[in-house]
Amino acid sequence: MSGQNSSLKDYFSRLFRHASWADDKIVATLRQADRIPEKPLTLLGHLLNAEKIWLMRINRLDTKGMAPWSPQSLEECAALAKENAAGYGELLNRLDDSGLNVEVAYRNSTGTAFNTTVSDILTHVALHGSYHRGQISSYLRMEGLEPVNTDFIIFVRDKDV
Repeated sequence: MSGQNSSLKDYFSRLFRHASWADDKIVATLRQADRIPEKPLTLLGHLLNAEKIWLMRINRLDTKGMAPWSPQSLEECAALAKENAAGYGELLNRLDDSGLNVEVAYRNSTGTAFNTTVSDILTHVALHGSYHRGQISSYLRMEGLEPVNTDFIIFVRDKDV
């Protein structure tokens, strides 16, 4: 965490600002491409669908029937990225550090019940997104396109406030 007085909430807020920044960079790169390769778009749709599903779980909304791998167009991805950024921003604005330790009861996509703390879910969402953004860059390179550097340190150097 940056700064001596940063809270866990501040740390997660920064991670999710990074996620939003990284998602926007990928959307912008795909918009500039002459052609949009299928695999990177599929992975972007998945990571954004998963972000939404986890946000809904934290907010105790029903996710039954939602598919983390449902296909998305680039414009649908762009809209979902903005929706997710706003939703996580709102969530983190209303939580305090004690709220990060609250357990969330939910069922995964196969129907298995789990209880997980908000902080563990947020950590998972941030790491899951980074993993898939790395995959997207690898697939872009394999398609002869320029990969997107969404590393956290680039965010810190470029944009972090």
